[in-house]
Amino acid sequence: MSNTLTLPGLRVVLSSVSSDSHTWNLVFLQLLLEENGHEVINLGACVPDDLLVESVRRFSPQAVVISSVNGHGFLDGERMIRALRADPDTRDVPAVIGGKLGIDGSGDHQRAARLVEAGFDAVFTDASDPSALVSHLAELPAPAPQLAGAGRS
Repeated sequence: MSNTLTLPGLRVVLSSVSSDSHTWNLVFLQLLLEENGHEVINLGACVPDDLLVESVRRFSPQAVVISSVNGHGFLDGERMIRALRADPDTRDVPAVIGGKLGIDGSGDHQRAARLVEAGFDAVFTDASDPSALVSHLAELPAPAPQLAGAGRS
């Protein structure tokens, strides 16, 4: 059997904000990311900030993707990213958030700017096309290529 070089996608930790119990968005995002070659660790809905930080430490992802459907993405996301950036083991992991940032449907540009200021690398509003997330992740540094079949004869 010949050895082949495989180019892995990113390892991505996917989560909702702590107050968001919606799961369909997480399933959609997981499928989208996996179809684009990424390994996804889906933490599920209603993830507390400390569990996110602990999971990022444990899984050492190349990216964190946060989704919000309930309209509390701004409030919960701002707190969540501050916790992620405060930990020396997780502070440099690229992190993005997307979805419904507020319950009133307005002010998303101001909220997005504040979330970037708080520490997110990118913010995708409810009106963003999912391909924008895929494109953003494609620009991040990929892990080192792996030699498939190494050690086999």
